[in-house]
Amino acid sequence: MTIRIVLADDQPLVRAGLRVLISDAPDIEVVGEAGTGTEALRLARELQPDVVVMDIRMPGMDGIEATRQITAERLPTRVIMLTTFDGDENVYAALRGGASGFLVKDMVLDDIFAAIRVVAAGDALIAPGVTRRLIQEFAARGPATPPRRLLDGITEREREVLTLIGRGLSNSEIAAQLYISVATTKSHVARLLAKLGARDRVQLVITAYDAGMVAPNG
Repeated sequence: MTIRIVLADDQPLVRAGLRVLISDAPDIEVVGEAGTGTEALRLARELQPDVVVMDIRMPGMDGIEATRQITAERLPTRVIMLTTFDGDENVYAALRGGASGFLVKDMVLDDIFAAIRVVAAGDALIAPGVTRRLIQEFAARGPATPPRRLLDGITEREREVLTLIGRGLSNSEIAAQLYISVATTKSHVARLLAKLGARDRVQLVITAYDAGMVAPNG
C-alpha cells in the first residue's frame, strides 16, 4: 500500500529536496505541495493524504494552526512537523495541537522514511529518547489545566502505565517495570487511548504532563 503525503514548507528548495529524497521510497508518494499553512489545510481537505509533513514556521497560517485545524476537523490525515528542533520553542505546542511527531531537517534518509511509515501506520513518532528530551526541553513551559476529570475513569494500573508513558518508557520497558507482559501493556495503552480520547501516544504523554504525573526532570 502506497503512503500518500503532502509536503508543506515555505521554502521551495526544501520541498524539492524532500521530494527527491522521498522518490527513492517505493511505498511513499508525494501527492501535493504547499507553501503556507492555509494551502496545507486546503490540500489535506481535498486530497486527504495519509500524512502531511508540515513546517512549523510558515507565513500567514503557520504549521501549528494548520495542524490544529486538521486535527479538529478529524480528517484522516496525520501530521509530522518539520523543524530544526534545537531551540525551537514551538515543538511542544505543535504536539499539543495534534501533531503525531516530528522530523528534523537534517535527519538521515532512513529516519525520514521510518518516521513517515510509523505515523502513517497510526502510531506516534515519539521514541523513548525523544520523549525524554521533550520532557527536559518543553514540559517546564507550563502545563494546561490538568484534565483531572478525564483521569477519574482510569484504573490504578492504567495510571501507572500512563505515568511511565509520560516518562518516556517503551512498552517493553513498562512491562518489565510493572512485571506484566508486553501484550498486557499494549492492552492498557489501547484502553488509555480510548478512555482519554487520545489520538496517539503523543497525546498520552501530554496528558501525563498536564495532570502533574510527570515532573520535568522526573
